Amino acid sequence: MIRAAGIIIKPVHEPARLVIPPLVAWLRERHIAVFIDRETQSCAEVEAPCIAREQLAQHIDLLIVLGGDGTLLSGARSLGNKKVPILAANLGGLGFLSSVTLEELYPALEAVLSGAYKTSERMVLEAAILRNGEVIERQNALNDAVVTKKALARMLEFDFFIDGAHVARYRADGLIISTPTGSTAYSLAAGGPIVDPHLEALVVTPICPHMLTNRPLVIPDTTRVEIEIAESDEPAYLTLDGQVGFEIEARDRVAVTQSANRVLLVQPPKKTYFDVLRSKLRWAER
Repeated sequence: MIRAAGIIIKPVHEPARLVIPPLVAWLRERHIAVFIDRETQSCAEVEAPCIAREQLAQHIDLLIVLGGDGTLLSGARSLGNKKVPILAANLGGLGFLSSVTLEELYPALEAVLSGAYKTSERMVLEAAILRNGEVIERQNALNDAVVTKKALARMLEFDFFIDGAHVARYRADGLIISTPTGSTAYSLAAGGPIVDPHLEALVVTPICPHMLTNRPLVIPDTTRVEIEIAESDEPAYLTLDGQVGFEIEARDRVAVTQSANRVLLVQPPKKTYFDVLRSKLRWAER
């Protein structure tokens, strides 16, 4: 049962600011407690308890995201290991994850409050940076973990391993390890395949590889993949969901595995994953 909802929005987004007051009133009429984070409070004029985004999961049964996929990814990160369902309304842009429109928001909320809704459970990655065998950073990602070169630097050279076995040495601008959910994000732009989000798989997509034979790979989600940066004068970076980044030194290893965490996305009423793809990618349109 939903007793409390949190609301987060894309900062300084005018449509979101206009949606918040009537949304809060609508929820309160149905006896749902409402919490907002500090970013939302700074953008929207509404009276509601304000707490840090990272603490929302301790108080809510539903997270409402108003924005795009980036806002949803930020919200999902803030939930940590709490399996709070996320209802995301897209306020413009491509938005594969935030696929509920503003027109569909209230019908979707009605379904959630009545219990007549479905969620899609999505796999999460755990990425760790190892330096001299010690973990110096560990983060989760819903979409992808990306190792890239520094801006304007020469291409990276790195070794790629699957379950400890050496696969190849790449010369490329970087490498993307994505979940099926993230297959429609950076991986797709880099030439990777679209993977149904309910498949148990990881997608490995090189970014501008020097060899045309370096193609994307689809591997089991039980796999442990590792990337070891070769000797170089230039640093590389690990970026998670395009939200946070960390510098990687030569001989560091990035290890990516499936996380024990899961993200629950509220499915749009009467809309399938392929309906979303067809709409966003404009399939069959002339």
